[in-house]
Amino acid sequence: MTAHDIQTAPTPQEKEAGPEPAHGAEIVVSLNRLKASPRNARKVRHPEAAIEALAASIRAKGVLQAPVVEIERDREGVATGSYLVTIGEGRRQALRLLVKRKAIKRTHPVRVVVDTLNDAHEISLDENITREAMHPADQFEAFRRLAEEKGYGPEEIAARFGVSAQVVRQRLRLAAAAPELMSAYRDGTITLDLLTAFCVSEDQDRQRQVLAQMGPYPSVFAIRRAMTEARVRADERRAVFVGLEAYQAAGGEVVRDLFTEDGGGWLQDPVLLDRLVMDKLEALAGEVRQREGWKWTEACAEFAEVSALGRVYPVPVERSEADAAEIAALSAEYDRLISETDAEEAFPPEVDARLEAIDRALQAHGPDYDYTPEARARAGVMVMLGHDGLARFERGLVRAEDAAQTPPPWEDDGTTDGDDPGYARVGDAASDETGGEGDAARTGDAPAPLSDRLLVDLTARKTMGLRDAVQADVGAALATVVHAMALQVFYPGYGDFSPLQLRLSVSELERLAPGVADSPAGRRVADRLEAWGVRLPERAEDLWAVVSELRRSDLLDLLACCAGVGLHAVREPHDRRPAARAQAETLATAVGLDMTGTWTATAASYFSRVPKARILEAVSEAVGPQEAGRIAGLRKGDMGEAAERLLEGSGWLPTVLRVAPPEGGAGEEEGGATAQAVMGPDDAPAGSRVQGGHEAPAVVEEGQALAAE
Repeated sequence: MTAHDIQTAPTPQEKEAGPEPAHGAEIVVSLNRLKASPRNARKVRHPEAAIEALAASIRAKGVLQAPVVEIERDREGVATGSYLVTIGEGRRQALRLLVKRKAIKRTHPVRVVVDTLNDAHEISLDENITREAMHPADQFEAFRRLAEEKGYGPEEIAARFGVSAQVVRQRLRLAAAAPELMSAYRDGTITLDLLTAFCVSEDQDRQRQVLAQMGPYPSVFAIRRAMTEARVRADERRAVFVGLEAYQAAGGEVVRDLFTEDGGGWLQDPVLLDRLVMDKLEALAGEVRQREGWKWTEACAEFAEVSALGRVYPVPVERSEADAAEIAALSAEYDRLISETDAEEAFPPEVDARLEAIDRALQAHGPDYDYTPEARARAGVMVMLGHDGLARFERGLVRAEDAAQTPPPWEDDGTTDGDDPGYARVGDAASDETGGEGDAARTGDAPAPLSDRLLVDLTARKTMGLRDAVQADVGAALATVVHAMALQVFYPGYGDFSPLQLRLSVSELERLAPGVADSPAGRRVADRLEAWGVRLPERAEDLWAVVSELRRSDLLDLLACCAGVGLHAVREPHDRRPAARAQAETLATAVGLDMTGTWTATAASYFSRVPKARILEAVSEAVGPQEAGRIAGLRKGDMGEAAERLLEGSGWLPTVLRVAPPEGGAGEEEGGATAQAVMGPDDAPAGSRVQGGHEAPAVVEEGQALAAE
């Protein structure tokens, strides 16, 4: 149809002058003469976001698809001069929104198509049923063409299509995926969630590599981890300490995560980041040395490096009677002013000014405790990066060659108090005010806790070991099953108190801890399953006939095999089953689980995934503090490899993999099981069955279940 075929709709005054528009005619109608059709099949209103998007599109490009209308008639069948919108009600609402915002007038001309033959309700239904939205991949690539060919930025594209600039950035990132990924998304091999995980990085070669390594059941978490394993998260302590602006100013690149609400990201250059961390720590160390007059200052990235050093402590500052009286008077006045104005929302200006003056006067007197000049002359400061991304200043550290100058208390000549905190005992690496041995936990400088990912990995491996041990101990397996069943039968709502997943929904541990299936425990579990798979029938309907003919010993053996596979004691970040994990620890003790036979601390399995402080902690526990001191100055990668060699054959395990020994060895049952018998109603010590009005059992505290980190 050409422009000459487009008619202008007659006004009510003109309708007698000419014929009505014919079927299929395109006419131009004033917006205020378009009305909603009562025969529109869509009854639920369009979402506001959809109307906003349509309005943005119309404002940028006009109405691209003419609405379909029918002629409105009065009761006598006479045309009123208005038109009912059969198809395109969303476009009409978007135009009305533009009128409301004064972008167009109420009489804005709208091109429409007149339909006088078809049933209005049917074609409205047809429009909503038969149309199909374009595939998201096509939309992503169409946005990319606009950016490349038209030069539109995200903000311009967003304005033209009524979406946010962030949505446009996300779609442009998805459009930049490797062609193999886009093809897999189009044919349904991967989902949109998996595609976004791949597109965390724009490195198409890495995307292809991870895609090739992906198994049949990939997870978003595993893909994101693989795509970012060589980068540093923007919220990691080193990045927080340096700051993204400083990192970028030094030439570092930050890859933003466009698919998370917090807009986090990764720093591309860990080597540059580590250099910036050390530069900043060394600058802070130089400032402290110049300002406070220490013999030495040193920057380091980990707290454990101070463990081989002695320590001196501040002593009370001696003041004249006049200074002491002045400080006491100022402190009393400060407390009085605070007390008198405590009920007021804000300090009066004169009170606020006086409080600031008192504060400055007190600061001028210096601290009540300080290091002596002699202590500063032989001690130093270690400036370290804390777990929270802030610099930590460990003052008063004494090197071995300087500690020899310290008069030991037992050789006191009478001029000093043997308990003078200004001195450090020779060889006392990290004595503190509590009189301990430098226990980092007492000074608030404990090594950072294990990462959630490592906890998942290690406890997954422990779960595999537990499965292996339970399968090998039929008595314990039977007790486990009875315990789990009794919880659900006699204690409604407390089924999760058992680590045994009674429905035996076998959790795939390989997804949580890659390689666990190839561990010694994993292979033994698989061998038992294979041996029973040969004996059992192919069809589920035939299983009972086979099982019912098994000897009791074979039944118990099969029960142990199934019970072991059903165990799940993985400690995940959002775990809500502390009682189950507590029971898992009890069960591990009962079956005598020994993880040294199935897991070994290596650089790959542990040391490369924990801070240097954890590595030194492991070496200290396994082979002694002296060996830990020898490797304390190494880089983390070298330290991890050295720790692996030192711990070889030692049987050392991190706390989370250790199993508490049985108490007294009592309760050993036939078959090696040490399991608590199912108690009757008169034997329950901490709660009763939820039956007959009895109270529910008390919740087991998580702290009773797991050893402290």
